[in-house]
Amino acid sequence: MRRIVVVGASAAGLAAAETLRREGYDGTLTLVGDEPLAPYDRPPLSKQLLAAEWEPERLALRTPDDLAGLDLDLRLGVAATGLELTERTVRLADGAAVPYDALIVATGVRPRRLPGEGGHVLRTLDDAVRLRDRLTPGRRLVVVGAGFLGAEAAAVAWRLGCEVTLLEPAPVPLAHAVGTEVGEVLTGAHLERGVNLRCGVTVAEVTSRGVRLADGELVEADEVLVAVGSVPNTEWLAGSGPAVGDGVVCDEYCQAARNVYAAGDVARWYNPLFGQSMRIEHRTNAAEQGMAAARNLLNPEARKPFAPVPYFWSDQYDMKVQAYGYLRGHDEVAVVEGDLAERKFVAAYRTGDRLTGALAVGMPPKAIRQWRQAIAIRAGWREAVGIGAPAN
Repeated sequence: MRRIVVVGASAAGLAAAETLRREGYDGTLTLVGDEPLAPYDRPPLSKQLLAAEWEPERLALRTPDDLAGLDLDLRLGVAATGLELTERTVRLADGAAVPYDALIVATGVRPRRLPGEGGHVLRTLDDAVRLRDRLTPGRRLVVVGAGFLGAEAAAVAWRLGCEVTLLEPAPVPLAHAVGTEVGEVLTGAHLERGVNLRCGVTVAEVTSRGVRLADGELVEADEVLVAVGSVPNTEWLAGSGPAVGDGVVCDEYCQAARNVYAAGDVARWYNPLFGQSMRIEHRTNAAEQGMAAARNLLNPEARKPFAPVPYFWSDQYDMKVQAYGYLRGHDEVAVVEGDLAERKFVAAYRTGDRLTGALAVGMPPKAIRQWRQAIAIRAGWREAVGIGAPAN
């Protein structure tokens, strides 16, 4: 194996490339990225960067010297447009055809958009800088979507002195993921600060004056941020062989086809720890999966299932939210430490008879780490919640 191509130059792709070199691969290593920028960190886009606390340079994941040390065939600012599985070739937007012996797909996702004119999204550095420049005191911002990304951006805009309206189609934001009670607690922080939170409303289109709701009402705004989810970047793989279904479909080893692996936000893989297929859009998972895919690609005889306990965090106002596990589709939520009303608590999540997740708000990291361990060992619900999660 002398030619490996990694398509996607963000956290997952970079982690894969670094792992390949660290594990001893010394052949040609091509890293393709559709953005012209070297790999950078995305979580700060809706936090420190948007708040003008950090400048763009601080988001770089590696220095130029670090990247040079990987001896990459670096193709930035050019997207992959097609895959020839039989010929083992990746086609690029500039007309190039890059041959490979093995391929790692790490093309990530793009924001879902709404009909109409204008409106911001928040995925790239350019997106964040463009929106940041518009968030001046007194500006009216409408955020469509009260998920974690929309909530973080709303919190930053409020801190910057904007008049913020947060629109959400669900009765309780985030209830599908964290449960109704926890969702109400998290959104209470917006209400206390005067954010105009409107639930149960559907936005039909973005206009030059704001957004128009499905019932015809115009919600006026100077700026609109659309944060209504994402779409995996898989179109370039259409008809090429690897299965695509809300992401690149992989097995438990992150393999999508012969000599083709996937990692990061674009990968839908079978996680044996939870017994189901999942696609995780979190920074930690991207890096871990990039490393796992690279190791399994290089060592097929000793490959290991990728079975992580997913982790994510969110910063909103003075709240630090941390979560481990797979919270979606849960059957029960129980507060196991602290107090919901004070926004200082740990909540545990049950699916079937197992502990499958834990979420902490306003608690020190050690308060939730023991719950991660309990999830990792497949602790039963009664054992974990009735007796207490085992310590590390």
